[in-house]
Amino acid sequence: MFKALNTFSSFSVDDLAKARKFYSEIMGLKCGETMGQLVLEMQGGYRVVVYGKPSHTPASFTVLNFVVPDVDAAVDTLIRSGVTFERYDEPDLKTDQKGISQGDGGKGGPTIAWFKDPAGNILSIVEGKQG
Repeated sequence: MFKALNTFSSFSVDDLAKARKFYSEIMGLKCGETMGQLVLEMQGGYRVVVYGKPSHTPASFTVLNFVVPDVDAAVDTLIRSGVTFERYDEPDLKTDQKGISQGDGGKGGPTIAWFKDPAGNILSIVEGKQG
């Protein structure tokens, strides 16, 4: 049977210095380094490795989700820090003028907002409870 010693997620960026500044100063994460790669220290001891790749192509899907107690307040905070939120007006996905999707009309969908890191990777903030 397969048995892993540990697990972690990773994704690429085109500029590790810009990524470190964004994730530490804008997102408020503790950032470390291992083997020349950026390590994002997440709650609960979880780690995400961000590696430099000269031929980086931004992910077309969400690579990292941040659970927050109040998406509206988090969007306001990030906008003040210079973050621009994505806006969608599609049949199954609509956001308001701030870039927040209020779920699916009370049918159980999350309140969520998407934005990009300096390398163009898609990130989100999702309303939820800790735990």
